[in-house]
Amino acid sequence: MSRLLSARGAMARPAMPVLLSLPLVLAACTGFGSGEVTFWDLIWAMFAFFFWFMFIWIFISIFGDIFRRRDLSGGGKAGWIFLIVILPFLGALIYLIARPKVTAQDVEDLTRMEAASKAAAKVSPADQIAKLTELKATGAITDAEFESLKAKAISGEG
Repeated sequence: MSRLLSARGAMARPAMPVLLSLPLVLAACTGFGSGEVTFWDLIWAMFAFFFWFMFIWIFISIFGDIFRRRDLSGGGKAGWIFLIVILPFLGALIYLIARPKVTAQDVEDLTRMEAASKAAAKVSPADQIAKLTELKATGAITDAEFESLKAKAISGEG
C-alpha cells in the first residue's frame, strides 16, 4: 500500500513523466552512448518532438478555453486547471468530452459577428452622400471637401 501511495506522490511531480518516458526514448535509440546516429534515431526523435509539441499545444488551447469561458465560475476554472495539472492526459480528455459543443457565449459571439458584418455591408454610396450632405449643411465640411468626398463615395473608395 505504501508503494502505491509513494508512486502516486511521485507522479504528481512535473518532472516525473519526463523521467518515466526516458527508458522508452533510450530503447528506441539503438546507438545510445556512441557517436553513431541512425536514420531511425532521427525518425524517432521527430516523432517524439511532434507528440511533445502537440501535447503542449493542446494544453495551451485548453487553458485558453478555460480562462476565456464566461459560463464557468472562478472555482470551476480552478478545478479544471487543477485536474489538468494533476492528471494531464486524463484531465484534458475529460475536459474535451465534458465541454459543451456550443455554449451561450459562442452563440452570443457569433450573433455579434453577424450583426457587425451586416452593419458594414449596409453602408451604400447613397448613405455616404446623405451623411456628407448633412455635414455640409452643418458647416463641418467645405464645398470642396464635399465634392471630393462625394466623388470618392461614388467611385467606391471610401
